[in-house]
Amino acid sequence: MSDVFVSYARPDERQAKRIGEALAADGYAVWRDDELPAHRAYAEVIEERLGSAAAVLVLWSADATKSQWVRAEADAARNEGKLIQVTLDGTIPPIPFNQIQCASLTGAGDPTQATGWPKLLASVEALAGSPAAAAEPSPRRDRVSICVLPFANMSGDVEQEYFSDGISEDIITDLSKISALHVVSRNTAFTFKGKAVDVGQVASQLNVTHVVEGSVRKAAGRVRITAQLIDGANDSHLWAERYDRDLNDIFAIQDEISHAIVAALKVKLLPEEKKAIQQHGTANVDAYNLFLMARQAYSAGYEGDARQLDAIIRICRRAVEIDPNYADAWAFIGLAEVALRATVGRQGGDAGLAAVERALALNPDLAEAHAVKARILSEENRPDEGDRELDIALRLDPESYQVNLAAGLLRFRREKIEEAATYWEKALTLEESDFGSAGMLITIYTALGKPDEARRTAKMSLERCEKILARDSNNGSAWGHSSLALAVLGQQERAKEWMERALLIDPDNMTMRYNFVCTLAKYLGDKDAALKMLQLAFELAGSGLINHAKVDPDLEGVRDDPRFKEMLAAAERRVSTPD
Repeated sequence: MSDVFVSYARPDERQAKRIGEALAADGYAVWRDDELPAHRAYAEVIEERLGSAAAVLVLWSADATKSQWVRAEADAARNEGKLIQVTLDGTIPPIPFNQIQCASLTGAGDPTQATGWPKLLASVEALAGSPAAAAEPSPRRDRVSICVLPFANMSGDVEQEYFSDGISEDIITDLSKISALHVVSRNTAFTFKGKAVDVGQVASQLNVTHVVEGSVRKAAGRVRITAQLIDGANDSHLWAERYDRDLNDIFAIQDEISHAIVAALKVKLLPEEKKAIQQHGTANVDAYNLFLMARQAYSAGYEGDARQLDAIIRICRRAVEIDPNYADAWAFIGLAEVALRATVGRQGGDAGLAAVERALALNPDLAEAHAVKARILSEENRPDEGDRELDIALRLDPESYQVNLAAGLLRFRREKIEEAATYWEKALTLEESDFGSAGMLITIYTALGKPDEARRTAKMSLERCEKILARDSNNGSAWGHSSLALAVLGQQERAKEWMERALLIDPDNMTMRYNFVCTLAKYLGDKDAALKMLQLAFELAGSGLINHAKVDPDLEGVRDDPRFKEMLAAAERRVSTPD
């Protein structure tokens, strides 16, 4: 049981986290939906947690009043007499909640310094008891905690890294299904990737009791995995094993590792948790391997390269030929197809709708599928329906890279750029090869008048692009974002050189051309060159990129130019004409 259940809209996540931490520091057990287990339906868990909480704290904001989830949680709490309300931005709670007292936390970065904080605390104490009574450590604080470090790729081929990363992620996911364990998130664990680490320091830094580390070697249809569980307090090995098997045994190995860790920790495994660990998106290792390949290709190529997107579709089509019930692969087909329509301007087909509907029929709780559907609906000028799908995706898996990527893009195109920044910042922590999110953050922070943040994200974008270009010098999207980053960092001549080189290598890459337009218009001050570059992009690009240009702050300097208006009107006529 938790003392306080915190209800909030997804854009208010940072404030919700700060408020939760402040209440926890006062001795209360706090629950937010970032603790949703991966193996249970979210509605079931929310209902359970709402019922067991002593108090339900609803954080109202302009976004929260539009959220069906926040309203439903507030209504349930009101009916049970345990509703506490605060406003984060001065928004008045909607009917009928406006008839109940609401404390204000507006105007304070630190919620404990807001005028309404004492009122909030008094209400929490009235419902959940005093902090002294709540000072007994909660079960969550007593749980064994663990960090699974990214397994090292020992295959001698950097291209096989997608496989070792996939193994690590799956073990993290499996262990996260166990209620008696607190598992450090993937994005935190992967900050240690490629670094020589001291296990004791990792345990101390992350405040965990145990650390898992290992390695993967994959070659000629065989796989060798080593794994060890280490006590963070004394650096002793509680368990270690080496698995040298046929590649087809990979899922069995993952299950054995998870069960061995549970046994070594003497953790109680509930029957439904044991069953959940044994569930995988597919039981076919060939389909699984293909999906991992497609996922890596997407993160390294972004969305402007039609050849890359076509390759992803071919790879995932092969995966679903092998396993027609592989929902993750179907969702990824939908993602690549909507990108081809929205960015590259590929006409025909249904922009991925059939593939994503197939994914949702197989797994209604697949967050990535809901995120793709949100993008498809947005492309069809059904933004409200898209927002509802996105809200579901964020509820299902707020830690998903694809979900955060979609949220950033759709919020940006609704001109909610500060909210978009929150999602793109998170996406950067979830995928170490993602340079596109860093590039978008340059635009946002420049528009918001935050030059230091713009330079920080420019450096990050350039570093990630350079790593990718070292492996693939023909990656046009990486060239495009590199040029933008160089211009922001004051290296104008180098930016121009990279631009010229990239146009020779990949002239048909739409996102690359679009980024060059932004670079020329905003950061190099060459309006004529920007409009000339934009001409071809507008002649070929899809509706997504065209709508993006209509709100992009980088194009403010050219948007009133008659040439821009003429090109935009022609592009809108083209994409609105039926195939």
